[in-house]
Amino acid sequence: MYKNLSQYVNFLESRGELLRVRAFVDPILEMSEIADRASKQPGGGKALLFENSGTDFPVLMNMMGSDRRMSYALGVEKPDDVKKKFDDFFSALTQPRNNLWEKLQLLPTLRQASRWLPRLVRTAGERRQAVDLNPDLYKLPILQCWPHDGGRFITLPMVHTRDLHTGVRNVGMYRMQIFDGQTTGMHWHRHKTGARHFEQYKAAGKKMPVAVTLGGDPVYTYCAVAPLPDNVDEYLLAGFLRGEPVRLTRCLTQPVEAPADADFVIEGYVDPAEPLATEGPFGDHTGFYSLPDAYPRFHVTAITHRKNAIYPATVVGVPPQEDAYMGKATERIFLAPIRLAMLPEIADMHMPFEGVAHNIAIVKISKAYPGQAEKTANALWGAGQMMFNKMLVVVDGDVDVHRYGEVCACVQKNFRPDTDAYFGRGALDVLDHAAQACGYGGKLCIDATRKLPEESSALPQRSEKMPYRFTRQAAQNADSLIRIIFDDNVDLEDVSLCVWLMGNNVDPARDCRVENGTLVIDARGRHKSRSIVRSWPEVVCASPETIAAVDRKWETLGLGKLIESPSLRYRGLLSGSGGAEAQQR
Repeated sequence: MYKNLSQYVNFLESRGELLRVRAFVDPILEMSEIADRASKQPGGGKALLFENSGTDFPVLMNMMGSDRRMSYALGVEKPDDVKKKFDDFFSALTQPRNNLWEKLQLLPTLRQASRWLPRLVRTAGERRQAVDLNPDLYKLPILQCWPHDGGRFITLPMVHTRDLHTGVRNVGMYRMQIFDGQTTGMHWHRHKTGARHFEQYKAAGKKMPVAVTLGGDPVYTYCAVAPLPDNVDEYLLAGFLRGEPVRLTRCLTQPVEAPADADFVIEGYVDPAEPLATEGPFGDHTGFYSLPDAYPRFHVTAITHRKNAIYPATVVGVPPQEDAYMGKATERIFLAPIRLAMLPEIADMHMPFEGVAHNIAIVKISKAYPGQAEKTANALWGAGQMMFNKMLVVVDGDVDVHRYGEVCACVQKNFRPDTDAYFGRGALDVLDHAAQACGYGGKLCIDATRKLPEESSALPQRSEKMPYRFTRQAAQNADSLIRIIFDDNVDLEDVSLCVWLMGNNVDPARDCRVENGTLVIDARGRHKSRSIVRSWPEVVCASPETIAAVDRKWETLGLGKLIESPSLRYRGLLSGSGGAEAQQR
C-alpha cells in the first residue's frame, strides 16, 4: 500500500518506471499530447511527473499505463497475483463443508474479510495540512486534453456520494468540466450510481453533499472504476486489495467521509433544484468526442490537501492509453466473480484495447449443451457494465482468446453466418455515437463454438472462405465469412485501426446483415445513404499547433528521442468540419 502519490512516485522511480519532466509544460493541451505519445509506446511507455505545471503542484500522468505499473498500483508484482488472490478467496468461501471442523476452518478467512471494511477515524489526516475555505479550482493544474474540449476537465476524480435512504456509499469516476473557480459539471450517466443518488435527492427536494478526492493510494483510483455490483462499497474492494482497511475522515463542510490519505479533497454539493448546465464536448475514451449535453452543477465549498500534494490526471482518446491497462486488469480480476455469480462455463474472457472497454469482447466457454453460446451472450448483456457490449465472439475448445489468429481460425471452422449470427437489442453506453438512439441499440453475438447435433443438421466442415475481409466496396461477394466496409480514407492495412473504427461506428441492428452466406458489417462513418439522424462526432486528434509546440520543446523535456505524435495517424479521418461535431444527418 502507498500512503499518498508521493510514495507511489518514489516507488515507480526506484523501479525505472517513471520519468521526471522539469521543464515547464502547459496543462492546456501540451501535457496530454506528451502523455499520449508516451502511453502509445510498446508496453505503455513510462509514467510522467510534470514538475513545473505553472501552479504549486506537479502533475502525475500515465501512472497505471502498463501491466507492470497497474500491478504495482494494486500492490502486486504481476496481474495474475491479484487474480489468484480473488480465486483463492472465492474458492475458500464456496467449497463444500462436510463437518463442523471444516466449517470452523473458514473462520480465519471470514475474520480476515472483516478487517477489510473501511474505518472512520478521528484524526484529520495529511489531507488537511492545507485548508482553503475560499476555494479556487484554478489554483490546481487542471488539464484541457484536446483542442475541441469544452474547457478544462478533472479527469481522475473519485466522486463520493451516499444513497439518501440507506446511507450506502458509492465512489464513482465522473469527469468534471471546470465552469469557474467554484463550479464544475458532474458528468454521471443515467446508468451510474451517482445519477441514481441524484434522482433520490431531487425527489426529496434536498441538496446532495459530495466529496471529490484526488490521489492517495492509487488503488483507490482503480476501485472507483471497477465494475462492482450496486451497493458494494468500493473501499471494501480497496481493503481487500491492500490487505488492510481504508481510513476515512469526515469532511469539513459536507456530511461525507473521504480517505485520510488523499492528496486532495474537493468538498461541495449538487442542488437538484438548479437547471442543468451544458457540459462538453470532451475527447473521450472511445477515441471520439462526446458531444455537449445537460448535466448537474457541482458547487465547491472547500478544498483541502496534503503538503507536497501531487495532482493526478489522465488523458483518454484513441486507444491504447492508460485506461486500456486498467480495463485489462479488470478483465483478469473479475473473471472469478463472473463465474461464481452467473456463468460457471466461462473459461476465459478478453476485451481488446480496440474495443474501448466493452464494444468488443471475446469469450471462451466450456460448452456442454446446444444454445450455450446464446445463453452466454444474454447473461453477459444483462450483467453490470457488460450490458454495454455490442459485439461478442464466443469460442470454445483450446482457443486462446488473446491470440487473434486462433480466434480467426475458430471462426473459419465453426461460424456460419446464416445460422450462427445472433442479434439482440439492449442498453448501450451513452457515449456510443453509432447507437440509433442514445443509450439504446443493437447487439451481435458471433457463435464460433463447435456445433452440437441439435444446432445443425450436419456438423460444419472448415469453410474455404476467409474468416474476414476489410473492404471499401458494398458490392455483394461471398469470398469471406465476415466482410467489413470502411470509408475511403481508412487504411485497410491497419488492422488495429479498422477494428477500433468498427467497434465505434456500428450499431448491429442497423449496420449488420447476412447476405449470400456472408455477415456484412457496415463500419463507415457519416455516410448519407445510411440516414444517420444523430449528431456524428469527430475523431480525437491534437491540433497541428500543439504537435508543433511539443516537437519544438521536446529536447528540453528529458524524454529521450523524439516520439512522433500519434494524432498524425488519425488526422486523415477528420471530416474537415473543424470542430468536435460533424454535420447532423
